[in-house]
Amino acid sequence: MQKRPSKRQDTNIISSSIVNQATDEAHIFKNPATVAIGRLGDPKGGRVRSEKPTSVRRVEIAKKAALARWGK
Repeated sequence: MQKRPSKRQDTNIISSSIVNQATDEAHIFKNPATVAIGRLGDPKGGRVRSEKPTSVRRVEIAKKAALARWGK
């Protein structure tokens, strides 16, 4: 008895790969304008992560919010 594959692939993905192999168009060309827009957010990633509150600060904020919501 043959074993089934553990993960089934989507038929669209399979057909797309077959067409790409048959037509030798393995590379998908991207629109340069879209790529430029996508990279606008890249430079700020590390800075924003460093400015995020620490876990201790998040606990303080949560305690303050709980007191404000449920009172004394």
